[in-house]
Amino acid sequence: MTTISVQQFCNHAVSTGTISDEDLLVLKREVLPEGLMNREDADLLIALERAVIGSDAFADFLVASVVDFAVWGSRPTGYIDRDVAAWLAASLSGRDGPSAVGARIAMEVVREAQSSAESLVAFALEANRRARDTVSAPRMTFALAA
Repeated sequence: MTTISVQQFCNHAVSTGTISDEDLLVLKREVLPEGLMNREDADLLIALERAVIGSDAFADFLVASVVDFAVWGSRPTGYIDRDVAAWLAASLSGRDGPSAVGARIAMEVVREAQSSAESLVAFALEANRRARDTVSAPRMTFALAA
């Protein structure tokens, strides 16, 4: 059986510009059958979500995977300390701030954890406020004069 790394998976997705349902199955079954195991792989998938067109199924998988890793994969389990909060906020922010999926990840981590660093709670609230404002902002259209 050939092992595909998260980096190779991301390279493929970037080259095609999308994450298909078939790609998602490969990710779940062959690339991450045990889930996320380290921050580097989480960072790659978080960045990938911003870089390519993914399905709602990929977004759901990413949210669940990062929540599971951040909340239950780090010691002490169930608690988000300052170090994990700083890493997660930085990874989710990217260059232009968190995407809607990134905002969702932050909020779900805070909800799932028994306790979260205050900085992550503030980040999650602000990220979700921005995501709501972006969605609800009216689009301005301009008519060109004939």
